[in-house]
Amino acid sequence: MTRVLLAVPGSDHWTLKDGTRHPCGFWPEELAVPHDVFAAAGFDITIATPDGATPTADEAGFSAAMNGGSEEPGARFRAYLDSIKDQLESPARLEDVDASDYDLVFVPGGHGPMEDLAVSPEFGALVSAFADAAKPVAAVCHGPAALLPAQGGDGRWRFDGRRVTGFTNAEEAQVGFAERAPWLLEDRLRAAGGAFENSSQPWAAHVVADGGLFTGQNPESSRPLAELLVETVSGVNAATQTIGRRGSPGRAIAPLRPPAVVKRFQTGRRVLWLSSAAL
Repeated sequence: MTRVLLAVPGSDHWTLKDGTRHPCGFWPEELAVPHDVFAAAGFDITIATPDGATPTADEAGFSAAMNGGSEEPGARFRAYLDSIKDQLESPARLEDVDASDYDLVFVPGGHGPMEDLAVSPEFGALVSAFADAAKPVAAVCHGPAALLPAQGGDGRWRFDGRRVTGFTNAEEAQVGFAERAPWLLEDRLRAAGGAFENSSQPWAAHVVADGGLFTGQNPESSRPLAELLVETVSGVNAATQTIGRRGSPGRAIAPLRPPAVVKRFQTGRRVLWLSSAAL
């Protein structure tokens, strides 16, 4: 069974440029939707936070204003999070996690990771352990901030030169935080050496895969990113099982793209694909 580590921020606020605390946490859609996709694929999911703190959902993520003017998505996200309440209220401690126990790590966004995971050398070391073991490292929206502490043996960013995406400066400006933020994610990813990419229009789904690094730009990218991870990891597992069967060298055939993701591509939302052989 594929084992997924959902690394969730434990902070319930983000300290702004003027020192005030903006109440936040994780973004509901970016945890609920990938969790649902992974669970439907039969993956074993562990939620972990710094020091095992109970994670806080950003209430703004349930609002109609942040969900296209409709109350329905927020109500759906809240209902799903309520259904996994036991997991959320008893997370593992990230400090106790060993990368060898999991097949991939996924970081949901929200402004919470900007406060804790983005400045955690311990989490950076854990991310590097996943990358060194050629296991997928994935993050969506503000989640890529959590990858910034990961360093390679040369002291540079572990993903220096890789194609990456995340919440853009334009999107941060549109939600009113660009001028108030102590730093901006797009700027920091570029400064670290990332080859930053984004959709042609703010808020459009955009997923980038480069080697074992998988990133999504914004909340709308949560589902296609999770579906791409299921596609990729399932292909890797199928190859492993085929090679080991009856001593035959075998060869796994890559599964078809999930229909939901094909639809997103056909409607103009850009999704980039990576063969599992590139991991």
